[in-house]
Amino acid sequence: MNTKEIPELTLRSVRWDDAQAVTDLMRLVDETYGDEGTTLTKEELEHNWRAVGYNPEVDAFVVENTQKQVVGFWEVFDEDEHAHLGYDGYIHPDYWNTNAPAMLLERAEERAKEHIPLAAPDARIYIRSGAGIKDEHFRALHEKNGFSAVRYFWRMEIKLENAPIPQPLPDGLEFRPFSIEEHARLVWEADNEAFRDHWGSHDSKYEEWYQRKIERPEYDPTLWQIIWDGDQIAGFSQNRYMNEMGWIGTLGVRRPWRKKGLGLALLTRSFSQFYERGIKTVGLGVDSANPTGATRLYEKAGMKPANQYVAYEKELRAGKSH
Repeated sequence: MNTKEIPELTLRSVRWDDAQAVTDLMRLVDETYGDEGTTLTKEELEHNWRAVGYNPEVDAFVVENTQKQVVGFWEVFDEDEHAHLGYDGYIHPDYWNTNAPAMLLERAEERAKEHIPLAAPDARIYIRSGAGIKDEHFRALHEKNGFSAVRYFWRMEIKLENAPIPQPLPDGLEFRPFSIEEHARLVWEADNEAFRDHWGSHDSKYEEWYQRKIERPEYDPTLWQIIWDGDQIAGFSQNRYMNEMGWIGTLGVRRPWRKKGLGLALLTRSFSQFYERGIKTVGLGVDSANPTGATRLYEKAGMKPANQYVAYEKELRAGKSH
């Protein structure tokens, strides 16, 4: 589409019946920029729209053309007490030469600023967003509107050609099946603790964690790997299956048990279980500057970068980081 063919566009709030159209748009954009096979399903998107504190009819917006086709989507979500706000957006590749990107970004920032009076009076308030390294339009949109690149992430994958050999655990440690009734709160606590020294992390509330991890459509407790040391959780990997691909959702090792090979044990056991189920491609996301050396671990396990992403940040109000 060239600039002479700019269509009439309409910006409006998301409706629940937009879920399939938004999913289709996400898939198109993902396939265009090297993320094919990673798009949420309609059910997964609707699950995300039910997140604690999120209302799609207030926090998300679409742009549609005169044929009522959704050609742009943007959402704003509260990551931490109205001080850390997140963006997620998708623009149809044929509509970058229209005013759709500007319409969405302007409305999203208006919504983000509505959080300012709800945050702690002395809190630093900022928006964090992300873009695929290959999506030059999306990156330029952020950079032209006051966002700065602050971090880089990888999506890594492995193709399992042969049955993986699980790495043994140190003496005294063991894997046990995950039980919601007995273990959910313990895993939530371990999750918060293990990620406190990671960039941009904050403790989640139990209800938020439960909705995000346990209630998601693709949740399968038999894929979760939990390492125990007596009655203490030493490490965990909250795995799932999505889009014909195994996904290492969240892998963490608590501080007292680090440097003991638990990360590799979690990875190789996860690979082995996926392979036994006929799942030959496994992926995960990781901070490329992870302080615990996670990228080296994943490379040691045979994983390779499949795509790279940029995290952008824009400050709305100076203050203290809580």
